This record gives sequence, structure tokens and C-alpha cells, in this order.
Amino acid sequence: MFVLLVWSGAALSSHERVISPVQQLRCMLDSGKLEVMPCCYDGLTARLVENAGFKVTFMTGYGVSASRGFPDVQLVSFGEMVDSATVIASATRLPFIADGDTGGGNAMNVKRTVKGFAQVGAAGVMIEDQQQPKRCGHVGGKTVVGREEAVLRIRAACDARDELKEQGLGDVVIVARTDANALDGFEEAVLRCQLFREAGADITFMEAPKSIDEMRRYCEQVDGPKLANMLEGGKTPLLPPDQLQALGFSLAAYPTTLLSASAMAMKNALRHLKEEGKTPDDLLLSFPDLCTTVGFDDYFQDARQYTIDDENTTSKKKEAPPS
Repeated sequence: MFVLLVWSGAALSSHERVISPVQQLRCMLDSGKLEVMPCCYDGLTARLVENAGFKVTFMTGYGVSASRGFPDVQLVSFGEMVDSATVIASATRLPFIADGDTGGGNAMNVKRTVKGFAQVGAAGVMIEDQQQPKRCGHVGGKTVVGREEAVLRIRAACDARDELKEQGLGDVVIVARTDANALDGFEEAVLRCQLFREAGADITFMEAPKSIDEMRRYCEQVDGPKLANMLEGGKTPLLPPDQLQALGFSLAAYPTTLLSASAMAMKNALRHLKEEGKTPDDLLLSFPDLCTTVGFDDYFQDARQYTIDDENTTSKKKEAPPS
């Protein structure tokens, strides 16, 4: 698990402290400042988010599904999602929240899902109340489970978090999501978020509020940290970070920004290659920049400490046997 070492001055001081990714995330939530959270789906996109200077990211199930060749309709298995989380944890020092979808079944499946993501390095896990198979919250055809079952999922997720802490195995932030607004109305969605908080959720997430007024009322009626989902082309108004913070949100997720931008760039590059036999330079990173982006510079810098200096080595000559 990665830790962040913080100190004041050239020498270590009393201000020195070591905090885990989960603690970093909890500090963000306690700060009162909204954090912009671009979503990643593999090691490269996680690295890009970190290199751009953001402080937190989210492993989007939409992106993981797409990168494996599927739409976001729960065709990707729990094992594949954990594998993606493991890759992301190894590629970035940022705290990240993993998309736990519905938890994979009953309350016991939810507990395993939360613990599985926490054990590979996720700082948070999101659990939602859709029926299986779930799907992207901004497309048609989704349904939600009953209120009691929805709350039981979140209670199980929080129990898993508490068990990890009791066993000395770490901590994890629980994000509780409801999709009830599109199906059972705004008041039901608010009530579910309130019950999720009572069950112990650290963050609530009402998917797809349809207006600024709904976003404001949600923030007014539900306590604790809240996540806004800024999906370009989705059902929720896209607001700038300062306005989201003023409404009362703590995190602003951008779930498809990197996926959509990269898909557009790749389609354009392939079109030029097909039609013209080459891709224009302005659509490509230079090869040195590409090598830096994927981590060659960091690798070589780290590898230098293990390089043998030929000038300072001597050959071991075989001694002649005694006569």
C-alpha cells in the first residue's frame, strides 16, 4: 500500500506524518473543498490523471468494461474488476475509488467485493442499488431493488469496512449510490441517501439529478460528503467546480471524459491512416513524450541505482594452484 510522507523544512520535524491513500481521501472529504475527480480505467489513464496534478481518481466500471470490449451492463466479472483495480493501484500513488457496482449478489457478496477491492489498494468502494445486471446510470432500461435491500447492501459494505479496521487490515471509504431518482422519484432517492448515511456510508451519490434545483435540494436534505457525476451528454447539468462546491458537493466525478477523448483521438488517427496512409503529427504525441508518459523516464531513473559502474569494477582473476 502506498503512503505519503509529509514534512516541513529540510530536516524531519514534528510535523512529519505518514498517511495512507484512505487517510488522504478522508482528509479531502474533511477539508470542505471540492475535489475534481477524473475517472480512470487502466494503468495509463491512472498515470495521466496523476501527472495532470489531480489528487484523487475513480476507477469507472463504464471505462473498464469498454476497455475490455463490452458495454457497461455488468458483463465484466468481479475478478476482472479487481484485476483492473490492482493494475491502477500499481500505476499511481493517488487514492482511488473502485466501482463495486451492485456488489455482485447478496449482502455477503457485497462484503467480499468491498474487502477484495480494499485488499488490492482501493481507498474507496462504491456500491449501488440497481438490480442485476446493472447498467450505466444515464442509459435506459435500468431498475432498482427495493429500499430495504438497498440499505442492507450499504450496511453490509460498512460492516466489511469496520471488520477490516477491527482486524488491523486497513480502512476503506464507502460510497453509497442510488439510481432511484429516475425510477421512483426524487423524494425516494433522497430518502435512500439519508438511510445510507444512517447505515454508515461515508459518501452518498444520487445518480442523475435532472436539474440544478434537484442538485441543491439533495445537498440540503442529505448530510455528509456527496458526489456529483459530471457526465458529458448525460442527464445532469454540467456545472463548474466552484458552483458544485457552493451547492454542497465534495467530489466531482468525470466518468467518461478520458475514455471519450481517447476514443475520438483513436478514431481520427485510424481514419487518417486508412484514408491517407499516415497520421498527422498534431494527432500524436512525439515518441519521446510517449515514452515519458508511459513511464520510461521514471523507470530509468530508478534503475540507475542498480547499474554497475564498469570503470569501478575489477575482474576476478583465477589464482594459479599452488605448485
